[in-house]
This record gives sequence, structure tokens and C-alpha cells, in this order.
Amino acid sequence: MPLHGARVAALLAWVNSTKVCTDPLNDLSQLQDGSVFIRIINKLHRSEEGESVLEQPLPERISFIHGFLHKHCKHKSATENLVSAQKLLEGEELALAKVAVLLLYHTSISCKNSGDWNEFDYKTQVELASILKFVLDNEESLNENLETLLQRKAPLSSSSASSSSSEELSPLLSLPQKREVRFLELQKIASSSSSSSGTNNMLPGPPSSPMGDIMQTPQFQLRRLKKQLAAERENRDELEVELAENRKLITEKEAQITMMQQRIERLALLNEKQAADRLEPKELEELREKNESLMVRLHEALKQCQDLKTEKGQMDRKINQLSEENGDLSFKLREIASHLVQLQEALNELSEEHNAALAQSQEKQGQLESELRAALQEKKCSEEKIEILQGKISLLEDQLAKLGDCSTQEKGEVMGDVLKLEELKQEVSSLTAKGAELQATVLQLEEEKQQQEAALRSERGRFEEEKQQLGGLVASLQSSLSESHQARERLEQDLRAREAEAEV
Repeated sequence: MPLHGARVAALLAWVNSTKVCTDPLNDLSQLQDGSVFIRIINKLHRSEEGESVLEQPLPERISFIHGFLHKHCKHKSATENLVSAQKLLEGEELALAKVAVLLLYHTSISCKNSGDWNEFDYKTQVELASILKFVLDNEESLNENLETLLQRKAPLSSSSASSSSSEELSPLLSLPQKREVRFLELQKIASSSSSSSGTNNMLPGPPSSPMGDIMQTPQFQLRRLKKQLAAERENRDELEVELAENRKLITEKEAQITMMQQRIERLALLNEKQAADRLEPKELEELREKNESLMVRLHEALKQCQDLKTEKGQMDRKINQLSEENGDLSFKLREIASHLVQLQEALNELSEEHNAALAQSQEKQGQLESELRAALQEKKCSEEKIEILQGKISLLEDQLAKLGDCSTQEKGEVMGDVLKLEELKQEVSSLTAKGAELQATVLQLEEEKQQQEAALRSERGRFEEEKQQLGGLVASLQSSLSESHQARERLEQDLRAREAEAEV
């Protein structure tokens, strides 16, 4: 089954945007050696851990990629079933496309700044956004459905994918006037998080692209918050492991100090015994020097042990502080998740109501436009009739003027024309009155149409304003979690540095 050309092109455009390869890629087969994927992984983690893998044979490179996906991109389905290492070795394009999809998803969820999406054209953004939304909606059954997305038998056909994706991602046009979304509780949570971290965050502007729209949805923001919270917990576990290793190292140092003290005591006893036996001065000098050397080493070991104990106390306090912050963040995340679900349900309900109201409004607008066209057509016909009748009246008036001096018989005939003329004038008056009524009807219909359009614009403005408020609250909470993550990174670096010094 051939792959979906538009989605493959969008994935290649995203790979090229990472700027890890000198020449732009234009085919999935150029990814089969795994080097591009490894460079993307290194860039995501800002490390050189995969540079040595680039020099190894293809099986080791594929194993490194497969291991990364299994650790960082895991879903309900196992990675072994989702992406086959054997098919990657064989260079199967479907397997390569799956890896690109998972890396795109991991980058968008994990990175605070996943790139400038405006550098892509609108069609590419629509395809990338549809891929992200598909992964979000199908996490529990991704193994069964990912191939369907990437192949031409996907539910969204190639001819309608862009339009349907655009409809899914486009912001709701408006909100009914009778309903409102309350943001007071989320604002309170966001403000407390911002004040505790000592930063003030400006509300972001409205999304200006399909990728911006999908990344501002509550579903995406909630998934990102859960991902970051899981990473925070993993960092905490690693710090606790390192702390346990440091405690073990301190215990070993204390044991060494105890052994050295025992040796010093034995040497002191030996020194006293030798002094009592009147040892030679040369032997006494050697023992004294050895004793002094051991005393120096003992003081150094004691100082090092004291430093380690001090650092251990500091680390314990930092771990406790971070654990408390982690608990607070977990509690806030649960509250946010509950509110976001409620807001999403409210938005869905308001969207349905708005769509119904919009359909009714469009139907009424179409009826008004139809009545307006009919009225304008009738008015045009009346004006044409008036012009024809006025021409006839002018012709009859000219004939009557010429026959004014004719014989009585002819005047009798002329009287018939006069009556015919009066009837025409009455008909003209009737048509004129009808034209005036039609003109009033046209003006009324145009006024109703303008009022309808103004109402729709007002509703759109209210909905966009409330959507921007929600995006600002999510961004504020995201900033708080990011600051906590940075604090953990600094603590982790300090622990590694102290551990290296202790080993030396």
C-alpha cells in the first residue's frame, strides 16, 4: 500500500526544519541509514551522547533509535510492535515514517520551543497538525491506526485531508450570547503559581497557524503538562538514587577513617613500646615521620567526611523542598486537568449551539437575500413598465394636440384616446406607488442583513477573547512547571559535580 504523499512531504519538511543535515531531504529513503534521526535526538537532548553511535554499523544505530523511542515515546502499545527494528534495518518507508511521526510528537510535547511553525506553508501546517491531533486522539490504539494514517487508505482521503483538517483546527467562530466560560478559578491557580516562582507572564497572542491552534488546545496542553510532570518525577527518582550513592560513599569514608584511627592507635602503642625498649634514634625518626604522615591523611579524611556530611544535609533539604513543590504541582495539575475537561466540554457544547445558530442564521440570510433579489427584480420590471407607459402617454398627448382642431366625429374618436390616456396615467401612478413600496422593502431587507452580520462579528469577537484568556492561563501554568524543571536540572548538575569530586 503506497504512503500518503501529502503527509510524507509534511514530515520531510519538518525533518528539514531541524537543520541537522546540510542538504534538504526529498525522499524517505534518505533516512534509512538512521543518521538524521540520531542527530535530531542529540539536538533534542542538547548532548553529544549519540555522536559515537554515528560511527558504528547500521544495527547499532537502529538499536539506539529504537531504544530512544521505547524510553521517551512510549504509548499504551509497546514500541516493539509499533516500530519494528527489523523493518528499520530493511529500510521500509512505512517504518521510517512512523519514526518521524513519533519524533515530531515527542518534540512538540517535550520542548518548550519546538520551532517557528510560520516557516511552513499553510498546507504543510495542516498536515502536521492533523498528524499531531491523530496521535493525541489515538494514543491507546496507535499501533493499529498509525499505519492507516500514513497510507492512502486513511479515513481522511488525499483530496479532503487538508479541508477537513482545517475545519477541525480552525477556531470556533463565535459563542452564543446566553452562555459564558468562567476562568476565575484557573486565573487564581495561575496567579499563585506565578507569584511563587517570582515571574510575571504576558498573555500570548491568538494562534496564527494550524500548528499554533492545535498546540493551544486544552487536550494538547494537558498532555504536555502530564509529560513534564512525569519527567519531573523521573528526575526526582534519579536524584534520590544519586543521594543514596553519596550516602554510601560517606559511609565508606567513615569506615576508612575508623580504620586509619585504629592504625594510628596501634602505631602509638608500638611507638611507646619501642621507646620503652630504647630503640635507636633512626628508627624512632622513621616511626615519627610515618605517624605524622598518617595524621595528615587522617585530618584530610576527616575534613572530607565533614564536607560530605554538610553537602548531604544540603541535598536532603533540597530534595525535601523539591518533593514538596512536586506535590503542590501534582495537586494543581489535577485541578487544572479537571477544569480543562470541564472547559473542553463547555466549548464543545457552545460550539454545537453556535453551529446550529450559525446554520439558522445562514438560512435566514439566504432567505433575506432571495427576497431581496426578488424585490429588486420586481422593482426593475415596474420601472421598465413605467418607462413604457410614459412613452405611450407622451405619444398620445402629442396625437391629441394635433387632433385638437379636427371635426366633431374625429373629436369623438379622440375622446376614446383621452380615456385610454387616463387609464395609462392611473396605471403609472399605481406602478409608481408599488415601486416606492418595493424600495422600502429593499431598504428593510438590507438593514436586516447588516444587523445579522454585525451580530455574527460581535459573537466571534467574544469567543476569541475568552479563548485567548484560556491560552494565557495554560501558558502561565506551563511557565511554572518549566521553572521547577530548571531548578531540578541545576540540582542534578551540582550532585554530579560533587560526586566527581568525592571520587577523586
